[in-house]
Amino acid sequence: MSLVIKQGNCCLIDHWEFIAKLYKDVLFEENYQSYTLSAKLFSITSEVRTRKRKKVYEELSIETSKIKRMYEEFIAKVPNSIKERISQKYNILDTSSVRDFSASLFQSTIFDHHSINGGSTSDIPLKCKIQNEYFLIPPNSRFYYGSVNEECHKLDSGIFDLVIADPPWWNRYIRRLKNANEQLSYEMMYNEDIAAIPLSNLLSSNCLVAVWCTNSPANIQAVKNLIFRNWGVRYVASWHWLKVAVDLSPICPFGTGSTKQPYEMLIIGKVGSVAPIPDGQLIVSIPSALHSHKPPLLDLLKPYINKEQPRILELFARYLLPNTTSVGYEPLKWQHISLYETVDISE
Repeated sequence: MSLVIKQGNCCLIDHWEFIAKLYKDVLFEENYQSYTLSAKLFSITSEVRTRKRKKVYEELSIETSKIKRMYEEFIAKVPNSIKERISQKYNILDTSSVRDFSASLFQSTIFDHHSINGGSTSDIPLKCKIQNEYFLIPPNSRFYYGSVNEECHKLDSGIFDLVIADPPWWNRYIRRLKNANEQLSYEMMYNEDIAAIPLSNLLSSNCLVAVWCTNSPANIQAVKNLIFRNWGVRYVASWHWLKVAVDLSPICPFGTGSTKQPYEMLIIGKVGSVAPIPDGQLIVSIPSALHSHKPPLLDLLKPYINKEQPRILELFARYLLPNTTSVGYEPLKWQHISLYETVDISE
């Protein structure tokens, strides 16, 4: 995790920097090469809404108002030197160019890896060839390609101390993708199907579970009252990930009602005994333009687990993390070499 600055319940992280550090000195055929995820994917600018609002004086919800206030107080304290360093790191592109680039990568990284399992026990990152395509593999990582429900039955029971899940919630965006191109979508799941994932047997006696969730009240309540209950997990905290542009302004305005928001939720639960977890943490970062490419939060979550080297599981994974077992239909999607740029190893 590349933590830029932390103040109170707010922190600013650099996703791109994390990736750059992770893939420094990648080993391939006895040679080393450093890689970074294309900076073009993080050249995010704020969205400007041109449509007239139906109600000019609509008030923000209590939750949205709180997040907005936390962000404004936090960003006012971030030194100008940090703001300038971040904004100068990326070449500003128009939003349509970034989206087109991301869409092309999405389509070019559709692979048929059915029933392929693999990984690395190396302490350094590797470049590997899988079915005539090259992928970057982080240190001490494993992946299982297939249905999360089915693959969880194959994993050893009671071994994971930290679980992170990014379920494929039903939403309009994915429905549009499915209508346009069957290959460009993944299978969405109902709340009851997510709750039925056989996760409880995989959790250690003292475990932390974090679930990425949409801002839908129905989904939020489902995680807390249905999914966690079926998994044998007790709800403890809700965090928010605020997505910002390269100038550190929200990627879109804070909205009212069911309109688009610049933030997503991370709902956290536990099994057994873990360190006290603060509620209402705000994580600020520039998002990747790749669809469903969540920021890596391992270093923010691991301190709450009473283990020096916790065993980590990620469900519905689209990219790999070090020291983590990743399960899903596309765990290698954002590992493909086409997403990365080489760096002079002397830098």
